[in-house]
Amino acid sequence: MDAVVTGGAGFIGSHVADALLERGGRVAVIDNLVGGRRDRVPAGAEFHELDIRDHDAMQAVFDDVQPAAVFHLAAQADVRASVENPGFDADVNVRGTIAVLECARSTGARVVFSSTGGALYGEAETIPSPEAVEPAPMSPYGTSKHGAELYLGLFNRLYGTRHVVLRYSNVYGPRQDPHGEAGVVAIFFGKLTSGATPVIFGDGRQTRDYVYVSDVVAANMAALAYEGPHRAFNIGTQTETDVIDLLAESQRVAGTDVTPEHRPARLGELDRSCLDIALARRELGWQPAMPLGEGLAETLRALHP
Repeated sequence: MDAVVTGGAGFIGSHVADALLERGGRVAVIDNLVGGRRDRVPAGAEFHELDIRDHDAMQAVFDDVQPAAVFHLAAQADVRASVENPGFDADVNVRGTIAVLECARSTGARVVFSSTGGALYGEAETIPSPEAVEPAPMSPYGTSKHGAELYLGLFNRLYGTRHVVLRYSNVYGPRQDPHGEAGVVAIFFGKLTSGATPVIFGDGRQTRDYVYVSDVVAANMAALAYEGPHRAFNIGTQTETDVIDLLAESQRVAGTDVTPEHRPARLGELDRSCLDIALARRELGWQPAMPLGEGLAETLRALHP
């Protein structure tokens, strides 16, 4: 099956491209390399360095590849940057998604869209949070992802397409960049392996749902085969882990014993975030397979093979 992966030079997107190549078929990666890295693109994939907002350039790729599937992972994913410049965030995540949807419509391709769980639901009263929770994002990033989801639903109603939304919890694993805006697992290992002091914001009791990247890739493949009506699916582990426990487990894996530095809590950071994955289990036949301890060990091994 021929496919396009937007953001395929990024953390999750490069893993998706790997999985598609293993299945056979032509795989084209579209990435502007702002957050992605060229060396993450699999050797068997075609690479096109362009911005998803450049509709004409992207359409040329679609015309050539004629993909049956599009895995849309390209995004402005820095929450702090979205607060500083919400217009740019919306331009990439909403207008860019519309361009992807238009290109996909030209070839009849199904879009599997990578959205967000915690950033979408905000401070939800129900934990773990099911898909029925009313979105109440605490950042422009979460808001723009919700807007992109609404456009997917619109295209499905208007044009009869069968696009699917996946709402991720906190994804971690190999290839996640420990610098800049990255997942806390990558940041912790970056600090621990370089001898620096890990930082905990607030009291460290804020919880997240940590899902390993290979499980997220499996969810993408399951979404491609989904035959039901348009839905958004939570993709996580349905398990809460607080920051203090995550650091302790990371230190156990790394063989370190470093006292973290505590700093004031950051504005807009959620106290609790955990996703109910019953719908994905039932409708996609998907469930996570990687335990946290093993996933952390695999992540560390990838950093220092």
